[in-house]
Amino acid sequence: MKTETFREMIHGNESRSSRIFSLVIQFLILVSLLTFSIETLPNLSANTQSVLYIIEVCIVAVFSIEYLLRLFFAENRLKFVFSFFGMVDLISILPFYVSANFDLRSLRVFRLLRLVRILKLVRYSAAIRRFHRALLLSREELILFGIVMLMLIYLSAVGIYYFENEAQPDKFASVFHSLWWATVTLTTVGYGDVYPITAGGRTFTFFVLLIGLGIVAVPTGLFSSALIEARKLENAPVEDPLGDENLEGNES
Repeated sequence: MKTETFREMIHGNESRSSRIFSLVIQFLILVSLLTFSIETLPNLSANTQSVLYIIEVCIVAVFSIEYLLRLFFAENRLKFVFSFFGMVDLISILPFYVSANFDLRSLRVFRLLRLVRILKLVRYSAAIRRFHRALLLSREELILFGIVMLMLIYLSAVGIYYFENEAQPDKFASVFHSLWWATVTLTTVGYGDVYPITAGGRTFTFFVLLIGLGIVAVPTGLFSSALIEARKLENAPVEDPLGDENLEGNES
């Protein structure tokens, strides 16, 4: 019975203890991200660095215990280790041990992976789960739209290459060089570092910009509709698996 209680506290989200556990982990994640940001400030005193290091050690210790508990109480431990959140939990603590146990300065680059801890917030967020469901609902449409978008980017790069290659051979030297212009134009970013100067190129750009407005609007609409549907599914009442007929039959 105690094992089930601990499993619910670690992996569940319904009981009071699991909610408290989740809130504590979320708080520590935020503290860790805050201390990491403070560490990047220049001219920190030795005392401040020592305090930040102690906080980091304590947080990593808690996260390490959390990871071991999740692994111990997981129904399928191997599946947990190689799951997305299992990998995130491991990666969020591994850089500390790598940096602490080896005197190789180049390995400090792995400390950047501490930012992965922000992904641990996903585990405890109902809103993020709703976003995930919305992505699943609109997955096929988004994939199809992504393929069409890549085709449009390529065709835009080919078109602007033919219009601008002779006038600007240094900026539109090939279709590959033109892909940068096509990407920033279709996404309506328009950095202005590369732009057409010929009449044909400018006319072509006008139509590309019109298409770009749709590229921005269509996936937004698709995802918004899927998000509304996900909320409806989340709030929908759970139907009785026995059905009315079985209930009537049992009463009779």
